[in-house]
Order: sequence, then C-alpha cells, then structure tokens
Amino acid sequence: MKMNPLGRTGLTVSEYCLGTMTFGTQTSEEGAHAQMDLALDHGINFIDAAEMYPVNPISAETQGRTEEYLGTWFAKTGRRKDWVLATKHSGVGMKHVRDGAPITAQSVPEAIEGSLKRLQTDHIDLYQLHWPNRGSYMFRQNWNYDPSAQNKEETLANMLEVLEALQKEVDRGTIGAFGLSNESAWGTSQWLRLSEDRGLPRVASVQNEYSLLCRLYDTDMAEMSLNEDVGLLAFSPLATGLLTGKYQNGQTPEGSRKAINGDLGGRVSVRVFDAVQAYLDIAAKHGIDPVHMAMAFTVQRPFMCSSIFGATTLEQLEHILKGADLRLSDEILKEINAANRAHPMPY
Repeated sequence: MKMNPLGRTGLTVSEYCLGTMTFGTQTSEEGAHAQMDLALDHGINFIDAAEMYPVNPISAETQGRTEEYLGTWFAKTGRRKDWVLATKHSGVGMKHVRDGAPITAQSVPEAIEGSLKRLQTDHIDLYQLHWPNRGSYMFRQNWNYDPSAQNKEETLANMLEVLEALQKEVDRGTIGAFGLSNESAWGTSQWLRLSEDRGLPRVASVQNEYSLLCRLYDTDMAEMSLNEDVGLLAFSPLATGLLTGKYQNGQTPEGSRKAINGDLGGRVSVRVFDAVQAYLDIAAKHGIDPVHMAMAFTVQRPFMCSSIFGATTLEQLEHILKGADLRLSDEILKEINAANRAHPMPY
C-alpha cells in the first residue's frame, strides 16, 4: 500500500482510506470490526468517520453510532495507535446534531468531546469541518450555486474564531491536524491565509467528492492543492456504487444504497448510465475490473492524498483491496479523459 504525506503535518497515510458511513445501519458492529481488521492487514492505516454518521438512512436514533463502533474496536483490540483517525464536525442544517447549529468557537470543543467519548480515545489525528457555514456547491448544488448572499466579513470572522478554538484543542492535545470538507478554492485559501497570518492550525487536507463521474476538483482546487500542499481526500470514488456497474439496465440490488436512496443523493440522472457504460467499456476492453479502475484513477491524480472508499460487506472490501496495486497506463488514462469529455458532469 502506497503511503502519502498528510499535508505538512508530518503524518503519513495510506492512499486508500477506510470510509465508515455505513457502520451502524447497513453494516453491523461485527462487520465493521471485521473490516477494520482486514484493512489493517492490507496496509491501510487511515480511517474516516463523522459525528453525524451513519447514513442510509440518517436518523436521530443512529447518529454517532459509527464513532461508537470504532470506539468499541479500539477498546477491544488496544490498537488505536495503528490508525490515523479522522472524523468531522457537522455544520449548519444537520438537525440531528446540535439542532442544526453552525460551526462556531463554542461548538468546536463540544463536538470534539462528544466524538472523543464515542471513539473511546483521547486524541483525533485529523479533525475536519464537514461543510462550510456559508454553504457549498457540493452535493449537486453546483447547478444552482449562488454565493451572492454571502457576507465576507462574517465569514472571515467566523473562520478566525473557529481557528482559535481549534488551536486550543491542539494545545489540549485532543486533536492533531485540521482539515476541511466540501470546500471551495476561495474558502480553502482564506483558511490558509488566516492560519498563516495568525500562527493558527493550517489546513492539512480537503475532503470533497471525486470520481470518474465527478471531477469538479480538476481545476481551481487542483491548483490550490498542488501549490499549498493540501491534498484531496476523495469521497465516493466509486460514485455511490454506480461505477461498479451494478445499477446498469435498471437493476437495483436488494440491500444496496440505491434500494434505500433511490436517486443516490441526486446522482441518478438521464445521462449518468451512459457515462457509467463508457467507463465500464474501457475497463472491459483492457481486462480490468471496473471497481479497480475507478479506484486506481483517483489515487493516480497528482493532487490526491487518499481515496476514501466504503464497503457495506466484508466481501466488498476484499474485492476492492484486490486492486490496490493497480496503476493505469497512459493509454487507459487517455481513453478515460476522452470519455469524460463525451460525458461531462453527468450529475
């Protein structure tokens, strides 16, 4: 398993990261623990959670259960130090967490204490803000994105107070590095500028959606990543299962994410299945498993830190891991780029 630097933190993480958002709904505690064991056995040292998880579905009854499952594994095995542990602070609008309150200097220590208790640990290696208070163009909001109502002065004041609160947590030893999620190039640059001007925690990574079907990161964000040593943590590299091919031709396997969330969070569109087929055809032409091709594409991008994949079952995890050493040829990458131009932004 290839290892990459996590920004300028001095930490090194595996280029595959174990995502956990199904732990507690689709994946049982026993299944979650088995995945953690198997991932470690295959050289993965990076695991990502969030205080709002699990999803599929999101509910008040299950909120926090994912972190609890990680915590019981840490307590049972005593192997907390084998993982670089990442989790996230929920933002405005998430009603099951602090009644949808925004991220503030007051919410930061409260959220961290809650996560530490559930995780049964005293330290979070990478603490991320799940989405910005001012809003985001992620999650298909790019089609109607309008930042004209933003208040720059308020945004920057909030960023500064949150950075100061994060610094207190670094000083207390409860967190190590700080990361963003669902952020823009402007937003990331402001966090960086404020942190460098004031000597406050520096952004280590940005966790945004990225896959063969979702390449919003390829321009401004890519430039920011490479110039600022802020690598991408790609979520949904398999496009919520679309790139496996299991949903082609009207199929909806029992127990799948699509069976629970019919439009896959807005990803099912009139063009998406033709786009998926183009990538399935490239994989078939070269005798490559489409799952392995999709994962390999993400980790070969020059701005990538780690690709966060999820597996509902141990069998799915085993299948993904079989392709961990795959590298795509220039010929395949050229065909992928041609498919992207033919099927741009399918959702």
